[in-house]
Amino acid sequence: MKRNLSETAEKPYDLLIIGGGISGACIAWDAALRGLKVALVEKGDFGGATSSATSKLVHGGLRYLRNFEISLVRNALRERRIWMTLAPHLVYPLPFLMPAYGHLAKGLFALKSGLTIYEALSFDRNWLLDGDKAIPPFETFSKEETLALEPGLEKKGLTGAVLFHDCQMYSPERLTLEVILSAVEMGAEVMNYAEVTRFVKEGELVSGAVVKDVLTGKEETIRAALTINAAGPWADLLLNSLTERSRSKLIRSKGIHLITRALSGEQAVAVPKTGGHFFILPWRGYSILGTTDTIYEGDPDDVHVTEKDIEDFLHVVNEGFPGAELTRDDVLYAYCGLRPLVDDQTDVQATSSYDASRKSEIYDHDEKSGIKGLLSVIGGKYTTSRYLAEETVDLALRKLGKEGVECQTHAMPLVGGEIGRFSSFCRRQQKRYADVDPKVVANLCRNYGSRADEVMDIAKLQKNGFVPLTEGGDLLSEVLFAVRFEMAQTLDDVLFRRTGIGTLGDPGEEVITKVSKLMAKELGWSQDRLNAEIVHAMRRFETVKVAN
Repeated sequence: MKRNLSETAEKPYDLLIIGGGISGACIAWDAALRGLKVALVEKGDFGGATSSATSKLVHGGLRYLRNFEISLVRNALRERRIWMTLAPHLVYPLPFLMPAYGHLAKGLFALKSGLTIYEALSFDRNWLLDGDKAIPPFETFSKEETLALEPGLEKKGLTGAVLFHDCQMYSPERLTLEVILSAVEMGAEVMNYAEVTRFVKEGELVSGAVVKDVLTGKEETIRAALTINAAGPWADLLLNSLTERSRSKLIRSKGIHLITRALSGEQAVAVPKTGGHFFILPWRGYSILGTTDTIYEGDPDDVHVTEKDIEDFLHVVNEGFPGAELTRDDVLYAYCGLRPLVDDQTDVQATSSYDASRKSEIYDHDEKSGIKGLLSVIGGKYTTSRYLAEETVDLALRKLGKEGVECQTHAMPLVGGEIGRFSSFCRRQQKRYADVDPKVVANLCRNYGSRADEVMDIAKLQKNGFVPLTEGGDLLSEVLFAVRFEMAQTLDDVLFRRTGIGTLGDPGEEVITKVSKLMAKELGWSQDRLNAEIVHAMRRFETVKVAN
């Protein structure tokens, strides 16, 4: 991938996509596969906001059955299977233990009834090429069996549990990036750190946007027959330059996650709490605790984790899972993001967005307000982003007068995804690189899939190239690969989105120094720029003492 705003601006496009999260990435990939000329711009890094602040789940949404959102659940369960096929290295089944308390809505009978419907809606779940990913029927456990599996659960009122499966992503950041890479492979032009400052408007027609290179300050105009606003939590704010707001109100839901020592076994645990539940998710030898659902009304650019956020969430976790006995010192890393939710007039509490629908909406400004050449994509969730993109591109083709080209993304593996059965691929790679720590090879297989050899080739040319930087198996060669081939522009990009170096908390001064100096050499940073990058990256490991 090459980053050049001036060259991008020289060409006319069918589509200009604003937003490089998972929604915008999938739209770009789908549209490019169907032969459209596509440009995508993202004001930060690809997948750097909402798409990197998730629970790392690809799931059907069992709880949405409570709201009778049958179609949403069915679509999500189909998409869960498709993602396992498109990215077999990054998406895999994860067992979930859901304890039952009492005999009403959270009781065993209600859970079994819900899962019976859930499994009926996922009738195609095992239409897979990789048999290792087959999802078995749910199981039911007694109270005693449940406590044998998870002794840390609250015992009072416990009547048993169900065990079912959904899916987990090894790295949602890399999944988003691989969709971007797949779009580029099909001819899309993409650029990170490229902020839309205003739309180009000719009468009632939007014909593109003025885009600023955030790193240089240079502005260019990119013109397109159709512009798609896929800016996530910023989608409605972007429309302010048109003095027109979407009639679909956007709710911003703040969700925080904590990474701690491992609290559960190999299965995730869905723990009931007042007004909903939280997850304990096994991930890379640790636990992810998430998530909160609170309405956020501040500036999306200012969202952050506070010490009060952590304190409040730890109280909820210890109350629902007493065996954890967590203290602030157990929190290795905390992160948060904003989910853009469509306000469907659900009776949402003043502080909680837990019950707000995760449905999406494609807003045609021509139909709604007479502004031509503009669509806005609002809401949705990670799991259904591919299908949302399919619907969006279908509409775009109709508006461009290019109907009849069918979507192909449901059957087109991502860049890195053509590996067949993952376990066999990983074993072959470990045998091929027998002198390298198997954990290092496995991590590369997960992160890069069929592109792992390209990272290995760089490591072969480095002194101590296969010595891991972290206990997770991250290599210095991944830093070079990120800069040279994956448009990494900042230290943040490498630590948190191209690799796993910073995703489990501060990796230490020595590691940060090695990574930053290597990037400085590759990108020609001055000493001032290098120092600023380190300071900015280290702030990601900090929290503020009080909430705003």
